[in-house]
Parts: sequence; C-alpha cells; structure tokens
Amino acid sequence: MLAVQYIALATILGMMIYVLSKYGGKELEWREFMFWEILLVVMLIITLKPVEISLEIKRVLGLGRGLDALFVVAIGISYLMIFKIYLAVDRAEREITELTRKIAIELREINEKLEEIKKKS
Repeated sequence: MLAVQYIALATILGMMIYVLSKYGGKELEWREFMFWEILLVVMLIITLKPVEISLEIKRVLGLGRGLDALFVVAIGISYLMIFKIYLAVDRAEREITELTRKIAIELREINEKLEEIKKKS
C-alpha cells in the first residue's frame, strides 16, 4: 500500500468517527448519518482497491483510463451533492418567507388591536 493510501485511510476513518459522534450528539438525523457513512465506506473501499475499481469503472463507462473514470464518477457524485444542498437551501428560504409573512400578519393584527384599545381609552 502507498503512503497516500495510508493517509486517505486515516482521514476517512477519522471522518467516520466524526460523523458517528455527530449522530450520537443528535446533530444528524438517521438518513443523513446513513448517507455520510455509506459515502465514506465507498471512499474507504476505493482507497483500499483503487486500481481494480478504476479499471472496472473504466470498463463499464468505456473510458480510456481508469483515473478518468474515477474523476467522472466523483464529478457526478459532487453534482448530486450540490443539487441536494441547493434543494435544502431553497426549502429553507421558502420556510423563512412563509414565517416572515405569518409574523407580519400577526404583527399587523396586534397593532390594529392596540390602536382600537387606544381609541377606547
């Protein structure tokens, strides 16, 4: 095994422990925990058998070199993760907009009631 594989192995195991601690601390939900752990296990497998896996991906995708195949797959996974983040941000923005509207409506109703009380006094 090469030195870079040992470094990657240590890094991935550290990340797996970190994700596990976040789940234990109730900072991650079950689905998020499973997503990250599965992704890290896949990375661990690729770290242990990079040549065999890249050659298999190369064969399946029909690319010239195994490393090209790994880059294509990594870029595809990156795009999927970015899309997931985009959806989460969009959902959060919609929730913030909805809450802001509700607060504005309630604040207007409170101000109207205060004005009615002032008029009666």
